[in-house]
Amino acid sequence: MNIWLVMLLGGLITFGMRFSLIYLLAEGRFHIPDAMRRALHYVPPAVLSALIFPAIFLPDNELDFSFGNHYLLAGAIAIIVAWFSRNTLLTIVAGMLALFVLQLLR
Repeated sequence: MNIWLVMLLGGLITFGMRFSLIYLLAEGRFHIPDAMRRALHYVPPAVLSALIFPAIFLPDNELDFSFGNHYLLAGAIAIIVAWFSRNTLLTIVAGMLALFVLQLLR
């Protein structure tokens, strides 16, 4: 099958699923209970944690809390920058720059 057709169909299916929820919720056609709305508030931090924590704590598929773990050190620097600056872009740049410098010094 042509790769462009697969990509187009995948994009259309993804758009359709997301648009249908936006359409239903924005127009008031579907009501989400308050308990569900409060629970959905925790989904983005949970997904972000599930994506980032394995990369930081398991760099070589082993648990690594040592100072040789550059990902952990760069993550700690990013957390400190996020804590004091409250700026997402600055946090991302600081974490990436810290990881780049730490890997250069390796």
